[in-house]
This record gives sequence, C-alpha cells and structure tokens, in this order.
Amino acid sequence: MMEFEITRTRPSLFGDIAHGLGFWTDRSAVHEAAAQGRAVQLQKLIENGASVNIVAVDSITPLHEACIQGQTQCVKLLLDAGAHVDARNIDGSTPLCDACAAGSLECVKLLLEHGATVNPPLFTFSPLHEACMGGNSKCVQLMIDEGAFMEAHDCHFGTPLHVACARQHLDCVKVLLNAGANVNAAKLHETALHHAAKVKNLELIELLVEFGGNVFARDNLGKKPIQYTRASSAPAICLEFYESTPLSLQQLCRIAFRNALGKRALGVLTQLGLPNRIICFLSYLPAPPLELFQS
Repeated sequence: MMEFEITRTRPSLFGDIAHGLGFWTDRSAVHEAAAQGRAVQLQKLIENGASVNIVAVDSITPLHEACIQGQTQCVKLLLDAGAHVDARNIDGSTPLCDACAAGSLECVKLLLEHGATVNPPLFTFSPLHEACMGGNSKCVQLMIDEGAFMEAHDCHFGTPLHVACARQHLDCVKVLLNAGANVNAAKLHETALHHAAKVKNLELIELLVEFGGNVFARDNLGKKPIQYTRASSAPAICLEFYESTPLSLQQLCRIAFRNALGKRALGVLTQLGLPNRIICFLSYLPAPPLELFQS
C-alpha cells in the first residue's frame, strides 16, 4: 500500500516560480527514500504517482536529497521520472551543487548527462566552489572540463581557488592552477597565498609561488602573506626567502608562458615540438630520468 505524502494546502509562490510546482511539504516519503538510498521504495512511489518534484519547507527536492547523500541509483530514478535537474533550494543551490559538495562523481555525471547547468547564476557557491570545498579533485577536474568558471566569485569566500586553499585541499589547488586559474585573484585584496599563510601550509605556499603567487600582495588590512605566519616558523622562513630572492629566469619564463596561454597551456604544450624535459617543466611535472633520452 502506498505511503501517503503529507502536504500543506498552502501553495508556494517560490515553488511555482523555481520548480513549476505548488505545494510545500515537511518531508515526503519521496524525500526519505531518496536520501536513504531506498531505490526499490522510491521506484514504487514513482509508479504510484508520487511527485518527484515536491518541495520541502526549505525548497529542497528529493533530487537535492539524493545528491547530497550520493545516492546514485536514486538520482537516476528521479531524473528519469522527470525531476527538475536545476531545481533550487532556499539557498539557491542546485542538485549539481549538492553532488559536488558530496564529492559524488557518478551523481555529478548523471546530472550533467541530463543537462544540469554548470554555471548557474547563483548568489552563493557555484558547483565548482562546492567541489573545491569538498576536496574531490576528480569532481573539480570534471567541472572544469565541462566549462565551469574558475573565476566565479562568492562574496564571502572568493574564487574556487580561495576555497581550496582555505580548506588545504592541495590536489584541488593543483587541478585549478594547472587548468589556468588566476593564482593572484583577490577577494577584498586577499589572495590564495594569504589563505595558505593563514593555515600555515608550507607545501601550499610553495606551490602557489611556483605558479606565480605574489608574496608582496597586501589584503584589505594592508598585510602581506608573511604577516599571517609565526616568526621563525617554516612558512615564515619560506616566505622570507621568496621575498628576498628573485625567482629564477626559468621560473619567470614558465610563469609568463602559462599566463600567456591560460587554460590552453597544457593542450598547446604537446604541439610545440619541445623536448620532453621542457614540457614536463612547463607542465609542473617531475622530469623523466635522463636515461630515457639516451640512445
């Protein structure tokens, strides 16, 4: 026997506009099944006429629930049954934002296959921001491959690179930088290097500087990254070195090359007929052993 959905009789103007629906619900059986991955129950509810687009009081749809929990099978059932792929919750987030936040690569792929908008006009985190917050570098790469804006700016958190650095997700930072993200993008004059200094992550500091991070950049308080480190600590010593020692000509050439080509850099490199060791250097990859080039 079908479990009945308890709904309020008051129509939702927001739901009408955003989802083409009309009723609030505290939390429906469809929401519960989707969130908990109960695919068989969800299928029966759908077959019995349950709405896959019913919205809860916070404008969360069953598809949001399934995505945030990484319930791939339920996501597929909902999408196949006509769930709105770009539905927004009360915060403006779409199911793609939730799937990226959960780091569910399969859910992300399903949503994209069903036409999810990669760069929705949000007033909060973009899906790429969410992927960086969650620390899933494969999701980050997939979103970039699909055309996600790497300079999308959140008024509180800045760019996806700011988020990845603040959360110390080194792999995500590498993906963003290799794809051409602006290493010196600023949020209230605060750069990713400021974030790296604040979290005292030496490896992150070195990586950002290698990609052209400006050690002399000042935030809205007039502080340089080094001023967020403890004197004589490894991050402070590292930044002191970079402030007092100019980058080598090799490093400057690499930064200039990458800045000139931006997102196209990695694709162009293989077409220039350069020696493999130079390609590896420009790609920030470990150089192959010399014996590979000896005949």
